[in-house]
Amino acid sequence: MSLEQTLATHVSQAVEKLYSAQVETKTIQIQKTKKEFRGNLTVVVFPFTKIARKSPQAVGEDIGKYLLEHNDEVSDFEVVQGFLNLTISSSYWLRTLWQINSDSAYGQRPVSEQSPLMMIEYSSPNTNKPLHLGHVRNNLLGYSIARIQEANGWKVIKTNIVNDRGIHICKSMLAWQLFGNGETPESSGKKGDHLIGDYYVRFDKEYRAQVKQLTEQGIAEETAKKEAPLIKQAHQMLQRWEQGDKQVRELWEMMNSWVYAGFDETYRQLGVSFDKIYYESQTYLMGKQEVERGLKEGLFYKKEDGSVWADLTPDGLDEKLLLRSDGTSVYMTQDIGTAKLRYEDYPIDKMVYVVGNEQEYHFKVLSLLLDRLGFRFGKDLVHFSYGMVELPNGKMKSREGTVVDADDLMDQMIQEAREVSKDKVNRLADISPAEADEIARKVGLGALKYFILKVDPRKNMLFNPEESIDFNGNTGPFIQYTYARIQSIGRKAGDEIATSVPCECPLNDKETQLIQRLAEYPSVVRQAGDEFSPAIIANYCYSLASDFNSFYNEFSILNETDQNIRRMRRVLADTIGKVLNAGMQLLGIEMPNRM
Repeated sequence: MSLEQTLATHVSQAVEKLYSAQVETKTIQIQKTKKEFRGNLTVVVFPFTKIARKSPQAVGEDIGKYLLEHNDEVSDFEVVQGFLNLTISSSYWLRTLWQINSDSAYGQRPVSEQSPLMMIEYSSPNTNKPLHLGHVRNNLLGYSIARIQEANGWKVIKTNIVNDRGIHICKSMLAWQLFGNGETPESSGKKGDHLIGDYYVRFDKEYRAQVKQLTEQGIAEETAKKEAPLIKQAHQMLQRWEQGDKQVRELWEMMNSWVYAGFDETYRQLGVSFDKIYYESQTYLMGKQEVERGLKEGLFYKKEDGSVWADLTPDGLDEKLLLRSDGTSVYMTQDIGTAKLRYEDYPIDKMVYVVGNEQEYHFKVLSLLLDRLGFRFGKDLVHFSYGMVELPNGKMKSREGTVVDADDLMDQMIQEAREVSKDKVNRLADISPAEADEIARKVGLGALKYFILKVDPRKNMLFNPEESIDFNGNTGPFIQYTYARIQSIGRKAGDEIATSVPCECPLNDKETQLIQRLAEYPSVVRQAGDEFSPAIIANYCYSLASDFNSFYNEFSILNETDQNIRRMRRVLADTIGKVLNAGMQLLGIEMPNRM
């Protein structure tokens, strides 16, 4: 039971004893005391004034005296304008500090075979281009949410759906076939995903030229877009793919294998992983079967051109294409098949799609269609809708080759960290070049991950590489530096390891605030899980690091002459380091021992 819950129970007992009235503990408001007032926790007493028929000041005095007499944790109180500010005893905070330090799984709920299962889908790349900055935010959010939900007691399956078929894939394939001259990752020295992305851009360039040529001949632009030879060839290739054409399939398998090798390298660098990967090429047929079943059962309808549609106007939406007139499937078809297959593969209690807010309509439709097809899980799907990420110079466009490549971005961040470390050469003078490179990797990627994850995921954000690498302010390197500083204190202490906290030891206000902040960590993890928000963890870590640095700049640890205080501060610093490390791990951020 938390301190707040214990106090709420005692407040409820006080109201019953003093005023012969019962109040439920869940209705009692207890909050952190504002910094300008004395105390640690505040009880809002206004709700009890009607029961007591007394002023807020008098009610606060009554309950304060009762708590002081009946609750060992309360050492003093003060009533300010209807708010009962409670001072918690140093002995309670010292016990709490040692309990936190001794708990190797602090803040985490245990996971067992009986724990509910959550499947979280993220990444969802297309095999016609490399991962870009938008994918980076998606992957970081998905992976962090998975870590946070595991800490909240869920069994988690991290999954990825690779969009490995469709017209966009055929565009890259056709461009390579027409203009590639047999180029491979080995012959070009390029990562496979980068190579294929180049041909996606090449297709768009050649296609635009054809459309322009047709419009100059007097053909309407919309007609020209449909009649351009390249787009017709791409659609023919898609049809041949769906018909199992051997030549097209072999080309597709070869080019996709190049892309997968590139993706794997990017995922490793980014530090994300998956437990199960699905491929659209393996699920779209199941989706087509479900659409065809729905057509037979009168759930969908067919137009004169042979295309299959769902009428969702009764649900306040519009009509949705499910199969094209040539029989080829669309994204929605694949998602229906993938959802069905996943629920056949796993006993999923909650399915979460980490997909940008541009797809909110898509997931509303998917939920309705699955429900219409009779799948009980249809209406329970969760679309974790996050905002777009942009750079100072605007949006990214894959077709035009103006994306911010994920690999280039990570390399840039690591190089930025390496440059910053040159200013601190004296601190790292005794380490090897390999260790320096590893520190630069952790700091650079930590800066990238933290800058993205500290923002409310539902908001659009502007990513600024220079701002993210700053060692001051709300950044990953600032928190990493704080952690490294704590490790340095431990190294300087040598064999002097604090094995316990003194039972009686004076605490100053900043020490008390730090322990109280540490005690909040489990509730922060719970809130982050409930709200699917890594930003809550990120900003907690920043607050804890800021509070520690403020304390460290004012009070000595290793030079403290009082042995009890010195021992307590060693444990306090060690515990803060452990909690910072645990919190940043939930964000997928590695912590360097030296910086």
